Amino acid sequence: MRFLLCLIAVLGLTFPTAAKQVETISIVFVSQKVEHPPVLSNLIEPPDDLGVQGALLALQDNNTTGRFLKQKFTLDTITLAEDANVQQTIDQLVTKGHNLFVLDLPSVSLQTILKQTKHQNVLFFNSRAPDNALRQQACDIRLLHTIPSRAMLTDALAQYLVKKRWKDWFLIQGPHNVDQKFATSLKASARKYGAKIVAEKIWNGGRDAYRSAQAEIPLLTQGEDYDILMVADELGDFGEYMIYRTFDPRPVAGTQGLFPTAWYWTQEQWGALQLQNRFKKQTKRPMTARDYAAWAAVRTIGEAATRTNSKNFDTLNRFVRSQQFELAGFKGRKLSYRPWNGQLRQPVALSAAHSLVTQAPIEGFLHRYSELDTLGFDQPESKCKEFIK
Repeated sequence: MRFLLCLIAVLGLTFPTAAKQVETISIVFVSQKVEHPPVLSNLIEPPDDLGVQGALLALQDNNTTGRFLKQKFTLDTITLAEDANVQQTIDQLVTKGHNLFVLDLPSVSLQTILKQTKHQNVLFFNSRAPDNALRQQACDIRLLHTIPSRAMLTDALAQYLVKKRWKDWFLIQGPHNVDQKFATSLKASARKYGAKIVAEKIWNGGRDAYRSAQAEIPLLTQGEDYDILMVADELGDFGEYMIYRTFDPRPVAGTQGLFPTAWYWTQEQWGALQLQNRFKKQTKRPMTARDYAAWAAVRTIGEAATRTNSKNFDTLNRFVRSQQFELAGFKGRKLSYRPWNGQLRQPVALSAAHSLVTQAPIEGFLHRYSELDTLGFDQPESKCKEFIK
């Protein structure tokens, strides 16, 4: 009899009398279409489903694990026109009870939301905008970044070039605002790692970039002594035409040639190949940096819910920002968020058209806490004082 009572007691502790109800964790993915001016050297049209496909793949991953814990993840996807009132859309969604958002938005729309949305119990993931200002001057405690900043990208490139002793850079910058931002970040990375901009030109080759490049690039680069031609052309307007057209035989890097990115289809190590294959099976195309950033955002929520076994917003929010949080991101290192500006620590791939050249941080660039913090804005460099509070 005593054995039977003990057995009942043990079974009572092991199997609760009431089964746990399925908990639903809702995520909203918000994207915005932006019309760019026509470009000449980018002959491949970008997919119209960038970002969202990465989020959908992560949703599958979350639910694969979640069903064992009685957790169900849902993803509402919203695509807005360029002239849509994004802030009003977010306010309406928050009013309906949503508080977990993956924002695949350009920088202007993202900053509008941060300035005008007064709701505090929300968590925004920036999976698209690389602007350094969002990690420095425009920090917000509600915002985490899964896309690398421009500073992370240019720091990764600078580390590799300095390690190769290609320290003298000839910089050609495009006419657009984003080109200026990338060029500014390149200059900061050069100062940070001991490289030097020995010459700088603004590209204004007219609308026939191919003919202009054939005639002008040899003349433009003649007479300069430099190690590598650096290109700042984020829209892909002319950068491809710089390759093989310099007067002296010089490599090309920056936004074209050897370029830094959060993710590229040539990445295969650390289990990345299985992620690439699953994504390609789902979409019939390669995974891009925006897809990966959206995947990382949705997986962050899933990982937090799994580890805490909770759907409570405050619990999830605290855990994501804690030292206990780690995301397996198929990059050879556990990923986590910087507490001073909300940026996801992550390696950056340095790729050419059909080859992964290397992955930064580069060996030899040391840090007191994590070598990943050699990329982008480290805590002593951070201006996000309100974020830390």
